[in-house]
Amino acid sequence: MTTFAGKNVLITGSASGIGRLMAHKIAARGGNVILWDIDRPGLEALSDQLERWGYRAAAYHQCDLSDREEIEDTARHVLAEQGDVDILINNAGIVSGKPLLELSDDAIRRTFDINTLALFRTTRCFLPGMIRKGSGHIVTIASAGGLIGVPRMTDYSASKFAAVGFDESLRVELKRMGYRDIRTTVVCPYFINTGMFRGVKTRFPFLLPIMEPDDVASQIVGAIEKNKARLIMPPFVLSLFPTRLLPPALFDHVVTFFGINHTMDEFKGRG
Repeated sequence: MTTFAGKNVLITGSASGIGRLMAHKIAARGGNVILWDIDRPGLEALSDQLERWGYRAAAYHQCDLSDREEIEDTARHVLAEQGDVDILINNAGIVSGKPLLELSDDAIRRTFDINTLALFRTTRCFLPGMIRKGSGHIVTIASAGGLIGVPRMTDYSASKFAAVGFDESLRVELKRMGYRDIRTTVVCPYFINTGMFRGVKTRFPFLLPIMEPDDVASQIVGAIEKNKARLIMPPFVLSLFPTRLLPPALFDHVVTFFGINHTMDEFKGRG
C-alpha cells in the first residue's frame, strides 16, 4: 500500500477540477501537497484554503507545462525547498475539441507539450530522487480517449495514447532495472463533468455516464493507495479491449452504435 502520510505529493494542474479535489483528499490523508498550475489565483486560493484547514501545501504557479525550461527550473526550486518528491501525479491536460483541419500547428504542439511531453519532463526531474530513496510512485492521468480515437479529438487522443504508452513502458522499464518499489499508475477515465469537456454527450448514460469529479478523484486516490497499475472508469470502457479484435469497419459500427463517435458533436469546453 502506498501511504500519503508525511509524503511529498506533487500534483500538476491542481488549481481546478480533479487536481484540486485530489489535493484536498491527499492533504486530508497527511500528504504534503506540492501544487503546480499556471492559474495563479486558483492555486493561491487552494493553497490558502488547505493551510487554513491545518494542512501542508506549497504552491508553484510560475510553471507553464508547455515550456521545458520552466518545468526544470520549477523542479529545481521544489527539490531545494521541499526535498524529494515521493508521489508525482501528472494530472494537467488540455483539449482543443476541433477537427484536424481546424487545428493550428501551435494548438497541436501545445496539446502534445502539456499532455505528453510534460510527462517525460516532470518524471525525468523527480525520478532520480525516487531511485536514490528506493521508492516512489508516478501517476499518469490519461483518458479513455487514450484507448479509442473519436472525431474532433485527433490531437487529444493521440496525446493520450502516447500517455498510456509512456506509463506502460516506464512500468516495465523500472521493473527490468530492479526498481520494483517505484510504482506507476495510469488512469483512463471517461468524460468528467469539470467544464473541460462541457457540451459532450453520451447515448447510454447508464453504461457510459459523464462522471462526477469527486467520485473520480476518490477512485484515483484509492487506486494510488492500493498500488493499482491501471484504473479505467467506468467499467464499461474495458469492453474496448475485446472489441479491438473486430475488423475496423465492424469496430467503427459498434462504437457508433454506442454513441461514442458523436460525443463531441456539441463540445464547447471552457471557451
